[in-house]
Amino acid sequence: MAEPNNKQKGLVLASGSRIRRSLLQSAGVSFTVAPADLDERAIRDSLGNAPGCAGPDDVAAALASAKAKSISKEHPDALVIGCDQTLFFENKLFEKPKDLEAARANLIAFRGKTHQLYSAVALVDGGAIVWSRVARADLTVRDFSDDFIEEYLARLGNAALESLGGYHLEALGIQLFDRIDGDYFTVLGLPLLPLIKELRQRKVLCA
Repeated sequence: MAEPNNKQKGLVLASGSRIRRSLLQSAGVSFTVAPADLDERAIRDSLGNAPGCAGPDDVAAALASAKAKSISKEHPDALVIGCDQTLFFENKLFEKPKDLEAARANLIAFRGKTHQLYSAVALVDGGAIVWSRVARADLTVRDFSDDFIEEYLARLGNAALESLGGYHLEALGIQLFDRIDGDYFTVLGLPLLPLIKELRQRKVLCA
């Protein structure tokens, strides 16, 4: 990894995620937003989904890095944050549900079982990756009733389509779980504590 640059750089978030933006803003980080527009499926396919190929942590890291590198081309003098997340369950990578039926099917499949979330963050400076991290959380979904999932989706609506698992942990989605092993911020899609630490070391934030 490259050594921290003592000259303070502008910070760009290469993500359109409302949650990631809110987390950074709440933490007092100043940044601009420039969402990356990449063919994520093509990147996933190039890495492979089968056992023995790239793991879910590798896929998350590759996507986060690709997004940051893409935006770094447009902002070569800035430090760019790239983020991504993968959901791994029963030896399969899941994508965001395309509609409420897909969200319902996924949540019912998760019911009473444990799945993994891998959240990756990468910093890119001048087109080069200077730092990256991947964090994991294990989430055990409770054995909820059919009535609960119908009420849950009715209340959440299309907001259920914004996350990989179809849940909003910071809101009604907390009712889905019996147990969570891992960092809260990891579940929301951003390993915030290690990122904040690195930004302090790079003098982007005051130590």
